[in-house]
Amino acid sequence: MFCEHRWDRSLAFGETVFPCPRPGPAPMLLWLLLILAPGRQPAGALPKALLLLKPPWSTAFEGETVTLFCKDHHSLAWEYVSWYHNETPLRKQSGRLQISKSGHYRCKTQRSSLSDPVHVQFLPDWLVLQASHPAFERDKVVLRCRGKEEEDIMERTYYKNEEKIGSSYNSNITVYPAFNDDSTYRCTASGMYILGMSWTETSRPLKIQVQELFPSPVLTASPSWPIEGSPVTLTCETWLPPLTSHTRLQFCFFKEHRALGAGWSNSPELQIPTMWSEGAASYWCQARTVIPRILKTSPRSQIRVHRVPVSDVNLETQPPVGQLIEGEDLVLICSVAAGTGTVTFSWHREGSERSLGRKTQNALSAELRIASVREQDAGRYYCAADNLDGPVLSKRIRITPRVPVSRPVLTIWGPRSQAVEGDVVELRCEAQRGSPPILYRFYHEDVPLGSSSAPSGGEASLNLSLTAEHSGNYSCEANNSLRVQRSKMVSLSITGAIPRNIGSVPGPDPPAQALHSPPSLSRPALMELQPLYSNVSPGDDDLVYSQIWIRQHRERSPAHSPRTHQKGEVFHQEPAIVYSEVKRADPYDPARQDREEAAEGYENVPCTSLALDH
Repeated sequence: MFCEHRWDRSLAFGETVFPCPRPGPAPMLLWLLLILAPGRQPAGALPKALLLLKPPWSTAFEGETVTLFCKDHHSLAWEYVSWYHNETPLRKQSGRLQISKSGHYRCKTQRSSLSDPVHVQFLPDWLVLQASHPAFERDKVVLRCRGKEEEDIMERTYYKNEEKIGSSYNSNITVYPAFNDDSTYRCTASGMYILGMSWTETSRPLKIQVQELFPSPVLTASPSWPIEGSPVTLTCETWLPPLTSHTRLQFCFFKEHRALGAGWSNSPELQIPTMWSEGAASYWCQARTVIPRILKTSPRSQIRVHRVPVSDVNLETQPPVGQLIEGEDLVLICSVAAGTGTVTFSWHREGSERSLGRKTQNALSAELRIASVREQDAGRYYCAADNLDGPVLSKRIRITPRVPVSRPVLTIWGPRSQAVEGDVVELRCEAQRGSPPILYRFYHEDVPLGSSSAPSGGEASLNLSLTAEHSGNYSCEANNSLRVQRSKMVSLSITGAIPRNIGSVPGPDPPAQALHSPPSLSRPALMELQPLYSNVSPGDDDLVYSQIWIRQHRERSPAHSPRTHQKGEVFHQEPAIVYSEVKRADPYDPARQDREEAAEGYENVPCTSLALDH
């Protein structure tokens, strides 16, 4: 006779097809919940505790006992352990708990958070299918088909989803369930009665819910709201259960679709030296094991970056203000004391609508080079900086290129077209271009005569009283500390002095060289006239009288002179001889005879009163 206890998947309870010697209670679906799939652990929370069983099976027969242990990441806890049965706290606080009732059990230590629940069942069945505890994804799980009377079992057969996966007399089998595997396992045991009849027992079906080897990682940033331009540390947070802490994890960080850093690394952290605000860029990470190969990906997250507006915009120049020479390059350096992100710099000159240049970069300063600056580039300059919060302007600075002095021109001014010994001439030296102050030096045959300074630019002059030795070549030199320039040579020839005897009549002057007559407005102001001498009753019958005067002058003040003399000029008194008009007597004048009789010669008579009257 053959008897079979069969499980019908279409029924909630099994049914006995034939009467059996060992009828058992109606079997019910057995869920072996080794460890519930853990939820996401909050960042910074304590690692979960791990609940262990001894013996390591979560299914047992009624009347048996199972001992529970609580383990954190450090070791087994022997005291101060919190135990829970079906979410109800138990008074027991020792490191182990002996149980004999079915239900969900959890534990927690002082150094860990609450463990995942473990469902332990005590069954009244004759045959049970047991799975080893704990079991992790891709890890091996031992299945054991156990009967109350092991010696009567001749063969054990194991099934997965109703397909035979193995059979043996007294050995277990190993399976490798995947995470969230929905497969159903069962076993049968068979034997023989004394009378030769066979029998078969079938266990309740078992679903193994395997614990994750490690949960999907969560990406965190420190600081969580970084300031733009500052460093940020990314952490790929996950954890391994205590029994698998020897498993090695590797990590990789991503920005959008691009891997950051060197790719896969053993460190769960990555430091970004400088964090920029770049719109809606998302960051994420991955964690994986080497053996077995398990890969988990974190959710994508956006990191809010705080942008600091630009402030204290400053404009500097290179070379510094006041040291720029015409023809050199000018570098304008625009900088900000604070500000983050992409900054747009622009440079401007007062009076110009268009900017001189513009640059956008992730920096606190930028430069603009202006090549070969000219004198007409002088003006007031400023710069602006903007990082999307509106432009901020710098103070204005005046830039005036210093101009090297040009080659000067020497001119000689005198009272007549031909220089005569005793004349006073004026040497004028002028450079058309050049930044002041300009120092002029005058030379006669390369021998220095004197110098004169022009603090505001322009010309300078030197007065020279001529002697016979002053004939020759003259030149001048201009120096404004940027360049020294020498003029062309100007030659000057000097004739003898005009006789002071009233009876002598000067002949025609020889031609003069490079001598200019000054305009009347440039002549010095006259002082009072002082008589030199007066000819009275000359011997010549036709000459009635003549008067000779010397005229002295002083320089006018700059306010009254059309040409301003500069500081340091050498001034000379310029004697000017004035000859009176020679008056001849009328031969028919009756008074002539009387005058001849009154004077037998002539004498010099001071004419002070006459000078005053004149």
